[in-house]
Amino acid sequence: MNKRKWLSLLLIVVPMVAVILIAFSNQELSDAVSALRSMDVRWLACIFLSWFLYIFFDATGIWMYLRGQGFSLSLGRSLLSNFIGLYYSNITPGSAGGQPMQINSLRKAGIPVAYGTMAITIRFISNQFMVCFLSLTLFLINRDFVYRQLGDAIWFVRLGWVINFAALPLVLLAAFKKSWILKILTALISFLARIHLIKNKDAAISNITEILDTYHFALQDLLHHGFQIVVQMLLGALSITCLMGTIVFVYHALGLSGTPWIHILTIAFLLFISASYTPLPGASGAQEGGFLLYFQGIFTGGTIGIALLIWRFFTYYLSLLIGVFIQLLEKFLTRRRASRPAPAASGDNAESSQKGSVSNEETSDNRDSQL
Repeated sequence: MNKRKWLSLLLIVVPMVAVILIAFSNQELSDAVSALRSMDVRWLACIFLSWFLYIFFDATGIWMYLRGQGFSLSLGRSLLSNFIGLYYSNITPGSAGGQPMQINSLRKAGIPVAYGTMAITIRFISNQFMVCFLSLTLFLINRDFVYRQLGDAIWFVRLGWVINFAALPLVLLAAFKKSWILKILTALISFLARIHLIKNKDAAISNITEILDTYHFALQDLLHHGFQIVVQMLLGALSITCLMGTIVFVYHALGLSGTPWIHILTIAFLLFISASYTPLPGASGAQEGGFLLYFQGIFTGGTIGIALLIWRFFTYYLSLLIGVFIQLLEKFLTRRRASRPAPAASGDNAESSQKGSVSNEETSDNRDSQL
């Protein structure tokens, strides 16, 4: 195992150990084990279902887009690739490995890299927009409660908004003024190369150009399909709300009451906005510290440590455990597909193939040539 993998593992294990220590050493909670045993199983099932629906709605968005492009991808296969993307997002700094591995997983399912990249790009844009929109809407609706609950910590939320909202105008510029973004990024790369932070300037510019081309084409394609915009945004709203809703169910699983669910959901969105830009695997450290800071006084009776443990297990560590199994499943499916005999073809059929076949995944049509 190389140093980078050891570092990623360390950044995962250390916060997990810290969470366990916090959960079981809280003096306000007389018996943490009894508290865990006394939780309502039905609420725990709701936590799991909410987490699963977060992944399901995101996978549905990718599936619907690719089906609209003529690919015969199954919803189950799209869901499998989402689990793989989530797994690698959670073990790589800044979630850098998630999207490339998800695209690779779709490629193994017969989706050309160009279309897989576009599908995931559209989902990212939809999710980013809805996170910003919903967090701001909930903040405005519950503004007085938020200021009372967070106090000076509101500055972390404001910083998170600046970073997350900045992505929206950049997305629009990538759609309509791609050359502007390219000039800015080229100048930035040139500067970083001069101070020796980037070794290969030409390669970096080439990569950025390719990414911008993909974003531009995906956005232009989406803007010409109004119904798909509505569907993708709706799925983004459902997906991110289900993820934030896990904290609401944790609250009820511990038998707590007194704080309206809409207030808990609001703080959950603001925690996500505050911690999502942290360049660590799974935003480790920021998520745990933010939870303890933002939800103090909501999870009463010393239950906040236990709440953090349950929430983090379902929304982070469970993804790691399932991700390992999903990778093994994908390898099995890929090998089984490769072992199938190729169908006999003759005449015109020999010159054409199904759009979703692996053998033709690198074949490009007019749209691929633009990418």
